[in-house]
Parts: sequence; C-alpha cells; structure tokens
Amino acid sequence: MQTLEELNLNKELKKFFGFNKFKGKQESIISNILNGNDTFVIMPTGGGKSMCYQLPALMSEGTAIIVSPLIALMKNQVDALRGFSSDDRIVHFMNSSLNKTDTAKVKNDLMEGVTKLLYVAPETLTKEENIDFLKQIKLSFVAIDEAHCISEWGHDFRPEYRKLRSIIEAIDRVPIVALTATATPKVQQDIQKNLGMQDAKVFKDSFNRKNLYYEVQPKRDVGSQIVRFIKNNSNKSGIVYCLSRKKVEEISQTLQVNGIKALPYHAGLDANTRAKHQDMFLMEEADVIVATIAFGMGIDKPDVRFVIHHDIPKSLEGYYQETGRAGRDDGEGKCIAFYRYKDIEKLEKFLQGKPIAEQEIGRQLIFETVSYAETAVCRRKQLLHYFGEEFTEENCGSCDNCLNPKEKYDGQVEVTLLLQTIFALKEKFKAKYISNFIAGKETSEIKTYNHLTHELFGKGDNISSDPKHWESIIRQCIIDGFLIKEIENYGVLKVSKKGKEFAKKPGKVDLVKPHDYSEDENDKEIDNGSKGGGAGDDQLYSILKDLRKKVAKEKDLPPYVLFQDVSLEDMATRYPITIEELTNITGVGQGKAEKFGKPFIDAIRKYVDENEIDRPDDMVVKSVVNKSGLKVYIIQSVDRKLPLEDIASAKGKTVDEILEDIEHIVHSGTRVNLDYCIGELLDEEYQDEIFDYFRETLTDSIEDAVDEFEGIYSEQELRLMRIKFLSELGN
Repeated sequence: MQTLEELNLNKELKKFFGFNKFKGKQESIISNILNGNDTFVIMPTGGGKSMCYQLPALMSEGTAIIVSPLIALMKNQVDALRGFSSDDRIVHFMNSSLNKTDTAKVKNDLMEGVTKLLYVAPETLTKEENIDFLKQIKLSFVAIDEAHCISEWGHDFRPEYRKLRSIIEAIDRVPIVALTATATPKVQQDIQKNLGMQDAKVFKDSFNRKNLYYEVQPKRDVGSQIVRFIKNNSNKSGIVYCLSRKKVEEISQTLQVNGIKALPYHAGLDANTRAKHQDMFLMEEADVIVATIAFGMGIDKPDVRFVIHHDIPKSLEGYYQETGRAGRDDGEGKCIAFYRYKDIEKLEKFLQGKPIAEQEIGRQLIFETVSYAETAVCRRKQLLHYFGEEFTEENCGSCDNCLNPKEKYDGQVEVTLLLQTIFALKEKFKAKYISNFIAGKETSEIKTYNHLTHELFGKGDNISSDPKHWESIIRQCIIDGFLIKEIENYGVLKVSKKGKEFAKKPGKVDLVKPHDYSEDENDKEIDNGSKGGGAGDDQLYSILKDLRKKVAKEKDLPPYVLFQDVSLEDMATRYPITIEELTNITGVGQGKAEKFGKPFIDAIRKYVDENEIDRPDDMVVKSVVNKSGLKVYIIQSVDRKLPLEDIASAKGKTVDEILEDIEHIVHSGTRVNLDYCIGELLDEEYQDEIFDYFRETLTDSIEDAVDEFEGIYSEQELRLMRIKFLSELGN
C-alpha cells in the first residue's frame, strides 16, 4: 500500500512532468527535501538528479536557488522546465549573459513570487548587490548542482564553490541540497565538510551503468580510428572529447571532410556560436559534437550513442562524468578511449609550476586514470572500485577486457615480494616509488632516501626491470584488497588485513598481463626503406609490388623511388581508387600521387571490381590538408638557402633530426633543393658517383651505401645525396 505522501508525490510528478513513476531513489530524496532536511545526492549521470530538486521546488512555498557552474547548463535546464509549464516566469537564470533589462525583469518576477526556481552561477551569487537582493526573497532551499566542484579532489574544482556556505548563511539559513554525478569517498567527505552538512542524509545510487560498454584502444592513427568508428555507427548521436581547442578544431574538420555532420565546441568560440552548435546537436542537425570537457554538463540529450575520448582525461571522475552522457535513455552507449602513455607525460607537465599540494593531488588523479587505462581486469570493476563500490561479478560482459580476457598467471611470487617491500619500507611510499624500487630503477628520489643499498632494492628485476610491470601488480592488489591506498596521504600504500594474512601464508593468486601502451605504432617514425606493419590484402600487395617493378623499369628508376613498401601495404589495406584517396596513403603526397598514381589506382579499382571487394567508405579516411608548421618552416628555410645547422637550431633539433624531417617531406612527393648544402661538401664528380649508385641499386638503405663506398663518404653526405636523388627523379 502506498502512503498518502507517496500518493501525493506521484500525483505531483504526473501533474508537473507527466511521468507515472519515479526513478531509483528520487521519491525518498524529494520527501527528505520537502521535510526541510539537508540532503546529499550522489547519482550517476542519467539517473535523474535534476528531478530531485525541480519537483520539490515547484511544490514548495518560495523560490529555490539552483547553483550551477555553466551558462549552457542553465539555459538547457530552463528551456526544458519552461516546456512543462504554461508560464515562462516559473523559472529564470541569472548570470553574466543577461543585460540590465533582462536582469530587472528576472528580479521583478522574483519579487512578485511567481518564480519557483532561480538558476545562478556561483560567481553571480558572490556579488554583494545580488546577496542583498536575495535577502528580500522567500527561499525554499538552495540546491548546489555539480557539487564535486567544491572539492580540490574533484575533477572540476572551482574556488568560487568554496565560498557558497558563507553566502548561503548571509542570505538565509535554508536547507541545502548538494548533488553530484561523481564523488569518491574523499570528495563526498570534502563536500559535506565544506558545506557544513555532515548531518545531511546521504542518498547514493549505484554507479554501475549496465548499458554502457567500455573500451580503451591503443592510440595510433587516431583521426582515422575515430572516423572509422563513427562511420560504422552512422546516423547515431555522439560526442568526441579532446583536451585542447586546437585538437577539437582539427578533429571536427577531419570528420567534416569525411562526410560526418560534426561541429566543434570549446571556450575559444564566441557564446553565440557555442549556443548555436549545442542547439544544432540537440535538434539533430549535427550528429557529432567535438568538444573540450566544457560541453555536456547537464545537457539532457538521452540518445547519445557513443562518447569517444581522443585524449585520456585528467581524472577518472571526469572520465565517468563524460562517458555518463552516453545512453541516458538506458539504450546503447559505447565509451571508447584512445590511450598512449606519452599523453600522460604531457598531463604531468601541465602540473609543473603549480603549488606542491595541487601537484600531488594532480599526480594522484592521473595515476588513477593510468590504472584504469592500462588495467587488464574488468574495466567496470576498476571504475566502480574507484567510487567505493564493489562489483562482484567475474565478467561484466560489456567491456573490452571481459569480452577479450587477457592471459592470467599465478602471481604469488610477485605479490609476496611486493608486500614484503612495502612492509620493509615502513608503509611510507606511493605506488610509483615502490615500483621503481622493486624494479631497481635508480631515481633521484630513491637516492635521496639512501635506498640504493637496501637489501630489497632491485629484488624484482629478475622478474621484470620495468616499473610499469610492478605498477600493474600494485593496481591489481588494490582491487583484490591486499593493499589500501591512503588518499589523505596522496596515495601512500598500506597493507590491508587481507594482505597481512596473505604475507603470513602466501598462496595462489591470479594476476593478468596488461597491454603495453608505452610505445605504439604512432610513436615510431616510419624508417626510410623499412618494412611496415603488413598489408591487409596479401594478394593485392603482391600485384602492386609487381606493378611497381614494371613501372619503375619503364621509367628507368629504382622501385623505391615510386612508392615505399609501407605505402603499398597501406594501399593493400585501404583500397584507394582515386588520386584524392591515394594522397591519404602513408608516405604519399599530392605530387607523388599525381606523378605515379594512375596505374596503381587503376589496378586497385580493377582488383576491387573483379573480386567484389566490399570497400566501405571508412576504409579511406580523408585527412585535412597538412598544415604542419615545421614542414612549412623547413621548406621555406631551404628555399632561402639557410644552413641546416641554423634550421635545426631554430627548432631545437639536431641536423640529423632535420634531415629525417626532410626525408619524410621528400618521400611524400615534395621536391626539396639542397644543392647549396651539397655543393659545399662534395665536388660534382663525387655527386655524380653517388647519384649513379642510387639509380642502379634496388635499395635506398644508407647502411648499404656506407658499406659500398667503404666509408669514403659520411652518412650525412649520403643522406643529402639520397634526398637530391629522390627529389629530382621521384618528385
């Protein structure tokens, strides 16, 4: 039997919003607020947080102040609420986007008592004139949305949020409702302490979004990877998150030239453009928004089918919040993140120059993100563990690690050594230190503590001298409950009761081998003349090699001058059938495509037709015109006949590195004239000798050339001549 209160709440829900029943704990939360109690709501994105304060505000006497961090979020919420009411005055927002006339109208409606919800930015609330005005208004309660912004341990800390308690006290001591979609135990404690609401009733829903699929892919040719994924999920709504504005623009352009309806969204765009792009996404005039993290907070679009992270986020809370924007209607939601360790090093560099405490917090948050990205255990288990929730199922069936389980092994020896080491070092160090110590890495920190002579230093190097191996074991030991990470002490490792029992009586313990993300294909420059990663279609690759040999013979050129092996391999994987598509092949620029491309695309087209190859559009990813500043600078400097030493120095590189850059430019089909450099090093007869060698040999290997001339010419001289040869005959 429903109580009278429950019947009334259901009646009000139907009256205001047209829904027949509440989701999750909404009903209990709303009752608690209506009874005048402080309330703390921790509910995952898509769980219906906004309803928790909107309905009680509409039912209560007076006006509820809703503190919200983003203008876009306020506009979205206000528009949605006005859609449920016949009177637009029932809800307003007050922020920097309003002019004096608009502000006066809002204040007038508040004074008349017709406005039930007022959305304000924290910055607006701190102004003395606004505090004085709000003292005149009867308030029902204050709701603080995105309350994690209060905590320095939260993923979106804002100093203005720290002042909210004193401001609320100055206006009127009314009940406080704090709401967040992401809060670790540490952040929860921080929020309650700062708002003076330790006695508040806490409502915490499970953070397990069962409909979301989680996957982390090694970051290689990430633009192409994203295009292919979206093409395979065509006409579906999605968000691509990038860390920088520049990358947002770059990726949105790449998607657009590949026929995907995508728009950029970042703080560098003016407010009108941002609002327009957001509305186009909501109205389905655009399928994909490419954005910095500013996009999406509070955006109520239920049918976002995928969230892609071009860059791994700075914190797991941020990641959870952003992925939570997928599948809010409980339908399909794919969460794909691209990761390589180099990106983490970049995030750590951003911390330099900040206060020590902030750096420590930042590093700890980054470590948690790395743990998630590199883990070989169930991603759902790892994610929920971070939020203080235990996931007991062995296989979630909806993450890449569970669908493709990694190899398991008995880690008894490693875990025993790890626990011994932590005990021996008095449980005073963090994961990174312990990993370096066991692996025998002589870091400056280890030297400072005089631990190089410790009997356990380097004890694990016979198992693995890579600290990342030991970091992986530490992560698994934390999830398995052998270790506790003390957040208060920035992640110092302590041995748990379960760990102490294991140390006394070790036994079999299953560990999984993680993927190595330290160096992926994208990190390795294509070596001139080296073998690539293998062709997708061996039969076509063989045809193209024979064709290259035939065309090269006709043109009296070595085959490598036309296209390198890596280019043929890429052709045999992506099946380009136009000159434009050919320019997107590895090592093929516009000049080379136009000079040598026609017989190759004709052969590929014929092969595709005869073998009825299903050549999906996504196999040929168009790229935006290369705007590389370095490439342009090198070409312009060479045109001005600047010495290579000066070009290298201006870019903080060595001459060898600049030569390598020039080699890539030339291999793509751009002509570069280095005669002014070569003339200073080699007489014409020597130049002719080397030129003839490259014409007659079947390889462009510099090592082979050095051997052939028995050291008469230096490696640099031979590289310069190879550039001249390729430029004159190949481009």
